[in-house]
Amino acid sequence: MARNRPAPTLIGKNNRMPKSIARRKTKKAVAKRFKITATGKILTSHSGRRHLASKKNRKKMRQLSKTKQVHKTDEYRIKSNLPFH
Repeated sequence: MARNRPAPTLIGKNNRMPKSIARRKTKKAVAKRFKITATGKILTSHSGRRHLASKKNRKKMRQLSKTKQVHKTDEYRIKSNLPFH
């Protein structure tokens, strides 16, 4: 005998995904730009390497080629967009 089930409730006004199926997805733009280490630090590359390199000396370009650690005030936003890392 078939049961009548209520329609799935929507989370928001414009959200079309039913509540039972709703889940977090990894933001691919964030996943490409940041790396989370085993200890939980977030690393990213330096800005300022794409163009106008002739003005910058070799030492500056070499320093910009390395990765840097993200500031602690930005960590929450990045980790919230990477739920499975």
